Parts: sequence; structure tokens; C-alpha cells
Amino acid sequence: MTTKEYVKIAVDALEDKKANDIRIIDIHEISVIADYFIICDGASASQVHALADNLEEKLAKAGKGVHKTEGYGQGTWILEDYGDIIVHIFQTEEREFYDLERMWMDGKMIGDVKDL
Repeated sequence: MTTKEYVKIAVDALEDKKANDIRIIDIHEISVIADYFIICDGASASQVHALADNLEEKLAKAGKGVHKTEGYGQGTWILEDYGDIIVHIFQTEEREFYDLERMWMDGKMIGDVKDL
């Protein structure tokens, strides 16, 4: 399976749990840490946990295990590292504060998974 196919599975998993404002940023030309960032938010710690849990389950079923998870305990910003894909799941206020989209604006914003 290709990285782009895994990105589509990840986005579907986040949409299943009603993630807000899912953004995909192609960073492969500007960074060696990953090919894609996926950024989204949820309204509460319980929704952020549900998003992370569903993401991990769906990608594992597709054969892509998480390398590392950070921030799960607090549930305000969970980072799941899948190697070539890094997923940031925020509570809304945390997302606005850190504004990763601005920090990574040199990457290519993908408007829709169909555009991958």
C-alpha cells in the first residue's frame, strides 16, 4: 500500500469520529521527518482520544502501525507518528494556539484526499 493510500485511510478514520477541519500538508519536499502532516481537532479530550484510537485501529488494520504516540494522557494534543505520516490531533484551543498550519506553510496544502 502507498503512503497516499494510508493518508486516505487516516482521513477516513478521523472523519468517522467527526474531526474538525482536517488538513493535509505535503511536506516531503521541505522536510525529512515525514511526507505528510495531517492536522485536525476535536471539541474535548474524550473526542481527541476517540479520534486517536480510531486512527490507530484503522491504520493497524491496513497494515500500518504507529511508531510513537505523544500526549495521549492529557488529550489536548496527541501526536501519532507513522513514519512517513505524522498526525496531530488537537483540542480546538490548542490547535489555534500552536497554529501548525502557519508554521508549515511552505508545505503544499492538499485540499482534498482526491488531490493526493
